[in-house]
Amino acid sequence: MPDSEADDPALVMTNGHCLESGFPGPGQVLVDKASSRTFSLLNSSGSRVATLRAAKLAYGTMTDTDVALYQLTTTYAQIKSSYNINALTLNDSHPVAGTAISIPSGYWKRIYSCTIDGFVPTLKEGDWTWKDSVRYTSACNTIGGTSGSPVVDQATNKVVAINNTGNEDGERCTVNNPCEVDANGTVTVRKGINYAQQTYGIPACFGIDNKLDLSASGCTLPKP
Repeated sequence: MPDSEADDPALVMTNGHCLESGFPGPGQVLVDKASSRTFSLLNSSGSRVATLRAAKLAYGTMTDTDVALYQLTTTYAQIKSSYNINALTLNDSHPVAGTAISIPSGYWKRIYSCTIDGFVPTLKEGDWTWKDSVRYTSACNTIGGTSGSPVVDQATNKVVAINNTGNEDGERCTVNNPCEVDANGTVTVRKGINYAQQTYGIPACFGIDNKLDLSASGCTLPKP
């Protein structure tokens, strides 16, 4: 988070649909759930240098957005001192169309680069609905396994969104085939186009010591 301190427990961000418990249902929000999930820490060349462990799932949902945040058993300072790797910081302002972005995939060990094409008022996929989603230009041809990758503003190196889905087969509003719905209810299907969920609203929901506070001023994340 923009205000995180070095001695705060580190957070790991991924998609709500990547939870070890499976997809949360529409309207379901998970908060402070026990987890001992492990994560591979990669260096800049994509080699694994450590295994980090969760202390708990701080937050997870697939409602309005598709995000999960795990709190680790280690602090940012401990990770920096042991492996000389800094965390990426979430930007707390709305991204802008035309911004050059990179999407580093830890799973595929490759980086996708393109620009933000625009924003989708409502993105529907199966039973789930996401709001104000990021649409990439076609150069970000992300594939299965890139879920949960950060979307990084190339100019600032800050995280502006989290990669989460794409229309694979040209189907309409089905799983793996999200559709765009505008304010008038008009549905648009863009086969081969991929999407992310914005993250600028998340920092307002985390306070001192990286503690989740869904009642904090300005926090708009869905509540349980």
